[in-house]
Amino acid sequence: MVMASPSTYAILCTILFILFLHSDISPATAFYLPGSYPHRYLPGEALAVKVNSLTSASSKLPFPYYSLPFCAPQDGVSRAAESLGELLLGDRIETTPYRFSMLKNTTSATFLCRTDPVTPAAADLIRSRIDDAYHVNLLLDTLPVVRYVRNPVAPDVLLRSTGFPVGVRADDGEHYVYNHLKLTVLVNKQKKNGTTKVEALMATADAVDLVSFGSGGGGGYTVVGFEVVPCSVDHDEAAIKDKKMYDEFSSEAAGGCDPSVVGMRVQANRPLAFSYEVAFLESAVEWPSRWDAYLEMGGAQVHWFSILNSIVVVAFLAAIVLVILLRTVRRDLAQYEDLGSEASPQADEMAGWKLVAGDAFREPGNPVLLCVMVGDGVRILGMGVVTILFAALGFMSPASRGALVTGMLCFYLVLGVAAGYTSVRLWKTVHGDSTGPGWKSVAWRASFVFPGIGFAVFTALNCVLWYNGSTGAVPFALFVLVILLWFFVSVPLTLLGGLVASRARGLEYPVKTNKIARQVPEWQCSPWLLVAVAGTLPFGTLFIELFFIMSSLWLGRVYYVFGFLLVVLGLLVAVCAEVSVVLTYMGLCVEDWRWWWRSFFASGSVAAYILGYAVYYLVFDLHSLSGPVSAALYVGYSLLMALAVMLATGAVGLAASFWFVYYLFSTVKLD
Repeated sequence: MVMASPSTYAILCTILFILFLHSDISPATAFYLPGSYPHRYLPGEALAVKVNSLTSASSKLPFPYYSLPFCAPQDGVSRAAESLGELLLGDRIETTPYRFSMLKNTTSATFLCRTDPVTPAAADLIRSRIDDAYHVNLLLDTLPVVRYVRNPVAPDVLLRSTGFPVGVRADDGEHYVYNHLKLTVLVNKQKKNGTTKVEALMATADAVDLVSFGSGGGGGYTVVGFEVVPCSVDHDEAAIKDKKMYDEFSSEAAGGCDPSVVGMRVQANRPLAFSYEVAFLESAVEWPSRWDAYLEMGGAQVHWFSILNSIVVVAFLAAIVLVILLRTVRRDLAQYEDLGSEASPQADEMAGWKLVAGDAFREPGNPVLLCVMVGDGVRILGMGVVTILFAALGFMSPASRGALVTGMLCFYLVLGVAAGYTSVRLWKTVHGDSTGPGWKSVAWRASFVFPGIGFAVFTALNCVLWYNGSTGAVPFALFVLVILLWFFVSVPLTLLGGLVASRARGLEYPVKTNKIARQVPEWQCSPWLLVAVAGTLPFGTLFIELFFIMSSLWLGRVYYVFGFLLVVLGLLVAVCAEVSVVLTYMGLCVEDWRWWWRSFFASGSVAAYILGYAVYYLVFDLHSLSGPVSAALYVGYSLLMALAVMLATGAVGLAASFWFVYYLFSTVKLD
């Protein structure tokens, strides 16, 4: 019987995983990576509105749209095919009865449905969703619906938000539902010269029949905007009596939809009537620029100035540290070379870090754990760099919902090779190029330590979401898929990386390690106090970006300045390396050779400041967060984020310190 090699097995698993992502099976079990191409509609062509989950800024539990008594399509509710990232984010895109024809304005209200009398339980649920500020997220041609409201402080300024509230609680304490929508669709007419070069580049083979490439096929329109004005209207019972779906009727809402006037009160044993109207407006915005309004960030000038200021300050400090460090090391090397050539009796007095040459590469405590943590850190750092780079280059379009999460997961799985290789290679270096079977234990632990912790937190939070009936809960089929991807893609690739590292030649130390460890003198202050303080400089490079990222994650704000994030990530790596090297050099100067773990946590201590900032953000910026479930989600994901940052920055610090120590003792001539 012939057994496949581990490399062949890992390659086959990777191929099967890629084929699975691109397979076209049922939406319940398959996912797709959507493209980005324009769909041109002809006048009179049907447009269908879809809806995503109900979301709230105060409660982080998304719920299905049809968990409330809204009107359903006549042919039943169907789910849209969703990507892997969409499902992990809790998106559940479904069809709605809101339908209309291109360029066909309605002159009166269009009737949707009249629900059955609302039960007391359903009425309480609607009131609860209104109190928690849940929003309805309609979609048209992948564009989220936008609502404009006047700023109460500056009435001349319009505030833009995606979605619209389920309802409102009036001053009289009663709850009113928004049951009439005034929809506005912004369209852009196709130019006479046909498809533009930008659209031709965005088109794919699957979209040939959707894009017109003819020179004279004018008349097509693209959707470039989708706006809504929600109203609460108490429809006349006589006007909607015996009306069927899509019948037009006379209503006071058609004459003027005023959101400040409410009418449809939520009351038990009373039905709800829903209607809408639509108007089309031609816009000068072209299809490639239709997302600009969504991606525009508030306070842009402050954002750019803060990031630029942070970059200048960090670069200046990094340059000072680097210059001081190089001058000090070169001076020490010159002194030691002179003392060595003269055989001066004062050599021992001037030695400093030279005295710990026989202990500088001594095996640290818990070496396997250190190797595993560094390997996982390299994987996380690589995933972050590649994902941000692809996003900065525009490969992850906002129209491709969930593309960022899907890309992160794919890169994390593939980079299991880097985790296994780094862990085993570092283990061989620490153990002096050992070729025993111990590398298998290191590789297996690298496959399960951080992924196991992350999966445990993910499972616990997912159970909470399951219990509350939230769409944020990952479906059971996807949950099983994640486990299969872990065991049949990530683990084999990690073992493959470990196998390659086990066959590679280990790095030889420039000096031999003494059999008896040298006694470490006492520090004037605790070295771990310096480690804790060292995290402030890396934190200073990213705390501004961290604010915008946290706002994007927990307040629903848009974050799309990945170019600046890539620059900040590069500065963070540089500062982490320099801080770790400085602390390592300080320890060696006082004859403390225990630099392995200290160099890891010198840069990894930035995670403690990130965790502290998460607590600050929860208290002062997320004061509207309601419920213990939302707080548990915030705490769980914040801990996971801090752990990931610690591993990534710690790996950078240890790598920089290792090469610094290696260079230091390989340059000087020792007696």
